[in-house]
Amino acid sequence: MATSARDRSATSKASRLAAIVAGIAVVVLLAVGASAFGALADGHRETNGPRGGNGPHEGFSHEGGSHEGGPGEGSPRGGFPHEGGSHEGSPHEGFPGRGAFADQVVFDGSQLQHTTPGGSEPLTKPDDITFLDGHVFVAFQNGVGPQGEASSTGNLDSTVVELDPAGHPVSQWDIVGKCDGLTADPATGQVIATVNEDANSSLYTIEPEVGVAHYTYSEPLPSDGGTDAISIYRGMILISASAPGTTGLPAPQPTYPAVYQAQLDASTHVASIQPLFGDESTATQANAGAGATVTLGLTDPDSNEDVPFYAPRFAGDFMLTSQGDQEQIFVSEPGGPHQSLSVLSLSSSVDDTAWPSVPWGALYVTDNDGDTVNRITGPFWPGSVFVADTPCDENSAPSTCPGPGYPPNFLGQLNPWTGTITPVSLRGPAVEPQGMLFLP
Repeated sequence: MATSARDRSATSKASRLAAIVAGIAVVVLLAVGASAFGALADGHRETNGPRGGNGPHEGFSHEGGSHEGGPGEGSPRGGFPHEGGSHEGSPHEGFPGRGAFADQVVFDGSQLQHTTPGGSEPLTKPDDITFLDGHVFVAFQNGVGPQGEASSTGNLDSTVVELDPAGHPVSQWDIVGKCDGLTADPATGQVIATVNEDANSSLYTIEPEVGVAHYTYSEPLPSDGGTDAISIYRGMILISASAPGTTGLPAPQPTYPAVYQAQLDASTHVASIQPLFGDESTATQANAGAGATVTLGLTDPDSNEDVPFYAPRFAGDFMLTSQGDQEQIFVSEPGGPHQSLSVLSLSSSVDDTAWPSVPWGALYVTDNDGDTVNRITGPFWPGSVFVADTPCDENSAPSTCPGPGYPPNFLGQLNPWTGTITPVSLRGPAVEPQGMLFLP
């Protein structure tokens, strides 16, 4: 079932009005908090201590260490872990016992079915998530393998589901392959999906009022891998070059792209690609106290995002997460003559990243193992950075995972100056975040 053009137009107008109101609120909030963010930034640029906890007003507690001064201590606007404390044991220990964030399930894959060779099956394995015209779109992978292999029941299709913000299903579309990347292009009114992140990749567009179109890439992928996350950055379609070396030399290689820029030809259904930067490009080390020029060695390009204008650091950049390498690469002026890269080393592996814009919004997250879409409410502080922490996706993770020192996925808060991730305590059902989206 699909919504009508009139309904979508009304929804779109309402969404634009809400966005204007939210934008005004953000400006006011940022004006009030500018001095606090400035002081915090200066403090983090000047220090590079061990990992610690943060002030009590963000809903965290700190275990296994001490609070000894540092930027943001005791500040309701701090939002980031302060320096100067200690954090004993595993990088994934020290979960807070109390939090101000509430979690609830808004959609369960078992609520819908899709057709397979063996009959109808419930939807499973939600992954990426996006937003268009007031609705949320979620990709359910349904057990398909990373190169498009059939599930244990013979299923070959992922399902993209359209939900209203309350989690009520509106429409659904099956696409062949494992959907690991999903975004929306407001300029065209299309949802764009990539399938098969390790090899045999291709791309789909979904126009909710029209249907599905399948695109093949214009050439064999020069990364000898697949494609994953997608972002629309100032009109450019940017796609992660995932699983480099699957069918060739092991990554990293100087010839392997890390991100592709794609152009879609609707008449031929061909997606032309060209590299944005490579797995061994040069970047500036961005962690506090660093600044050296380094050569990247990316082995796991995965998620990507557009950093919003209100972010406390890297505002306006395009960001690639190299998940197993525990790094985020920030691209200033992507595709232009002055393109430059910065790399932030992280204390853990992450999947999606989100920057809340207003206190009263919500994080929509997918739980791949739980087959659910969850809604996490704050209050949030605009400009804080949240991540889906994925310990079992680190390159160092054991073959049997979760395990000691490598817990299941959890929601974390990222310090964008040091790369430290602090677990966030939630009230409500257990959730293991993977895809993530903030909506005001």
